Amino acid sequence: MRRSAVLSAVTGAAALSLTFGLTGFAGATTAGPTTGHHGGEVPVFVLTNDQSGNQVVSYRTDPTDGALTQVERVNTGGLGVAVPGAVVDRLASQGGLASDPADGLLVAVNGGSNTISVFHTFGTHLDGPRVVSSGGNTPVSVTVHGDAIYVLNIGGAGSIQGFFANSLRPIPGSNRSLGLTPGLQPPSSNSPAQVGFTPDGRHLVVTTKHNGSDIDVFNTTPWGGIVGNAVVNPSATPVPFGFTFDRAGLLVVTEAATNALTTYSVAANGILTELASTTNGEASLCWVTTNGTFFFGANAHDADVTTYRLGAGATPVVVANTATDPGPEDMAATPDGRFLYVETGGSDLVDSFAVQRDGSLVSTGSVAPELPGHIGLEGIALGSAW
Repeated sequence: MRRSAVLSAVTGAAALSLTFGLTGFAGATTAGPTTGHHGGEVPVFVLTNDQSGNQVVSYRTDPTDGALTQVERVNTGGLGVAVPGAVVDRLASQGGLASDPADGLLVAVNGGSNTISVFHTFGTHLDGPRVVSSGGNTPVSVTVHGDAIYVLNIGGAGSIQGFFANSLRPIPGSNRSLGLTPGLQPPSSNSPAQVGFTPDGRHLVVTTKHNGSDIDVFNTTPWGGIVGNAVVNPSATPVPFGFTFDRAGLLVVTEAATNALTTYSVAANGILTELASTTNGEASLCWVTTNGTFFFGANAHDADVTTYRLGAGATPVVVANTATDPGPEDMAATPDGRFLYVETGGSDLVDSFAVQRDGSLVSTGSVAPELPGHIGLEGIALGSAW
């Protein structure tokens, strides 16, 4: 059974339409500010999530138009997974690949072998991996901040597990059950979606999708430990999925049942306060990332990306919609804010876009990370410019 919420549950939740959208979810990587490095190559790392042998594919980026050129393909030492019920995003999550460019770390989930893989990066080159148990079943999302790595496992009632990034030793007391109801069908829309640190590292956030429609917030110590139990915040509208943060630390969440983008403030005690919510009129809004100025939401069913800006009162304002290849999911933007990369699980391609001053997107091509005959592409992260 779902544990008691600290805050009251959402009432009158709308009935969900799960034909395509809520069975295909994935992740986003928070980009840095737009006032970053210009003119250098920013490595792009893509997780194949291949069930026959998971790999990370690295690309260099053209500093002029952002186009991708493959550099190498490295085994993770584990297996990918297809979460039952998923259509375009086999991990049914956001953040299957996470990076810490400052420390040259890249962390990948191996959902089919219950492990995570940790690489050191040198530009586009990957050294490693080190492989450890995820501390649960079916890891689908990871996050890293300072010397702390956390992984989200969706098996059973759901759980998180923390590790010290340097030693990969488990952080004492960090293995926490999410207390979700196991066995709900389909697993793709009833498993938790993403784990991520707030920008200041003081909180760890987990979204639960349809299994509670809650946003759990754990208070953390400076060294990455967890203090007390999670604060269970009901989402403004049902099925919270992907999230990122604005420059001020506001939480920006996709809520897939209504295709809404919602902003929240995060209090020191972990309680969220809804600020504003906007429905984009598209279908299957599940992933979100930012380039520091604009926010980009991927709509799997409609094969497009919605660009938003935050207006008065942190209200998401739709700026543009841009077509992608089928099944857009996980995304990442370069630290200088100029380029956006979108994984498309319906075609197993990564689409490249140049971000215009008004937030609209111009296509600059696509690449195919997965090998012919394989499917499962999910998880994308950026390294540091070099």
